[in-house]
Amino acid sequence: MSDSYVRRFLFEGLDIRGAIVHLGDAWQQMQAGRDYQPTVAQLLGETAAVTALIAGQLKQPGRLTLQLRGSGPVQLLVMDCNEQLQMRGMARSNPIVLPAPVPDLLGARQGGQLLMSLDLPTARQPYQSYVPMVGDSIAGIFEHYLEQSEQQPSRLFASANPRAAACLFLQKMPETDSRDADGWHRVSQLAATVKAGELLELDAETLLSRLFHEEMTAHGVRVYDAQPVCYHCPEDWEKIRDMIRALGQQDAETIVAEHGEILIRDDICNREYRFSPADVAALFAQAASQPLH
Repeated sequence: MSDSYVRRFLFEGLDIRGAIVHLGDAWQQMQAGRDYQPTVAQLLGETAAVTALIAGQLKQPGRLTLQLRGSGPVQLLVMDCNEQLQMRGMARSNPIVLPAPVPDLLGARQGGQLLMSLDLPTARQPYQSYVPMVGDSIAGIFEHYLEQSEQQPSRLFASANPRAAACLFLQKMPETDSRDADGWHRVSQLAATVKAGELLELDAETLLSRLFHEEMTAHGVRVYDAQPVCYHCPEDWEKIRDMIRALGQQDAETIVAEHGEILIRDDICNREYRFSPADVAALFAQAASQPLH
């Protein structure tokens, strides 16, 4: 099994659902060549784990984009994931970011916002939702968001280091209190004992057993098959060629004359596309030679 996955579970006797997300290779590939400072990488890793959690609920083809944007030392965290759990992401920050409370890092108190965008092929335009960043951690911000959007009490715990990023999610369902009036309190209190090392290093079954052994014995837990997650940022030269064609030959040649080439930077995939004068000439010569339909 991949070491990057979403694993859902259900306390059947309590009607409490949850999920464990673990990102290993997918998270390591997302950081490669970026030189993120540790504070920035941790925020991005935790955001990556939560993004996989939310995208794992997509029931149809679509693309989920989450952005945390503000005026703090970390100006932008962006994650992008489709229903197949192919994901990519990036952070933008000051050259030096010292450890500080998460709201200060993200500028949450100065109008920082969480944007969720869901792009479905069946919709004319993406569904977008802007909410304030409420919470003292990445997990807290998204716990608040999920409670507001799904109208159910939720608990979320997240952590990240250079090797892995992970999160644990619990959600109270409509039947929970009628099954056991104290069930939600007990399970959420047990979840709150999770340590960062356990979250990052233990597999899903071991972590569930470590946290909820008595509840699992008393009420039963169903653990669903893992949904694999992967880092996905393929080169797309044709998309870039289309961008240059859309500029028009005159503007493209002006850029080449001024800069000696056309350089297009793909920040989210950490990649550069370069077109020499000969490349640009060939691109428009090819376009001119193609018959009009």
